[in-house]
Amino acid sequence: MLAFVPTFSSKPSTGLALGVLAHGAFFLGDPATTGISSAAIGLNFTTKKQASLTARLNVFTRDNRFDIQGDNRFLWTSQDTFGLGLQTTESDAINARFDQFRVSEIVYRAVQPGLYVGAGLHFNAHRDIRPGNDAEGAWDSSPYVEYSQRYGFPLDGQTSNGPAFGVLLDTRDSVINASRGWMAAVTYRPYFEALGSDSAWQQVLLDVRTYRQLKPGGRHTLAMWAYGDFVVDGVAPYFALPSTGNDIYGRTGRGYVEGRFRGDRLAYGELEYRGTLMANGLLGMVAFLNATTVSNRETGESLFDDLAPGGGVGLRVRFNKRSKTNICIDIGWGRGGSRGLYLGLQEAF
Repeated sequence: MLAFVPTFSSKPSTGLALGVLAHGAFFLGDPATTGISSAAIGLNFTTKKQASLTARLNVFTRDNRFDIQGDNRFLWTSQDTFGLGLQTTESDAINARFDQFRVSEIVYRAVQPGLYVGAGLHFNAHRDIRPGNDAEGAWDSSPYVEYSQRYGFPLDGQTSNGPAFGVLLDTRDSVINASRGWMAAVTYRPYFEALGSDSAWQQVLLDVRTYRQLKPGGRHTLAMWAYGDFVVDGVAPYFALPSTGNDIYGRTGRGYVEGRFRGDRLAYGELEYRGTLMANGLLGMVAFLNATTVSNRETGESLFDDLAPGGGVGLRVRFNKRSKTNICIDIGWGRGGSRGLYLGLQEAF
């Protein structure tokens, strides 16, 4: 079950971006005992000479004995940088250009039906970091430079490498478009200087999702998502710090640009209503609300001292009936006039 969709977006940091997204849904065993697998490859180019190639996968082997998950990114891009915590404003943004190379793979082994333990490797490097659009004059006082100099990180590139260990519970009926079940995962990543990291630090990721059908037949579903990204020891490089949009599919914080809120620890929650507008499922819609909170040990700001709310609506067009793959078009809003347009080929969570 293959799908190819043209993609487009527009924002000040990238200009007009055009590309293509290829998505595959398939079974590696009997569908009665094997979950549906998903693999997506995206390529795009922008009018400001930026490019990205991403490859993400969630593959179940026969009878769900193994679940292989990957998050691979090769980016020649830019991002607005902000200070840590929730008290920054849009006017604080200073643009940074960089090349990012991220390879993150983890293999889970089933120990009981729906319960997995796993291990893998995580490599994340930012290279050729430099001032972005109109940022040369303010670069020396930018959040990125000040943070990196404070903790002794190199300015031209930063790396975090290490193993990953996880426990996963997954009872969803689909990883592409779930309508019932649970997913809960805990991932631990220690980073070592002996493996090329610029500092020794430790990270814990929490991810919990649940889906409830409001009426029989699955035409009305309530989806809930709780996500946490925590630096539990050591000091992380600036771009490796927990931030909005830094999850595997870049879907946290809809309504805000990637990296809008950043800190030592991040907690995120989202509630989404999903409904079909046609009985055959061809058209559907969603409405969502979310909230982000981050901590900043430099100022003493703790989680839940403040919240950055967001929300929005979206349209769904059924692209493949068998895999329930949708073309997803969402518009999100956040505080301070923040907004975003999102186009994808898989549900946000």
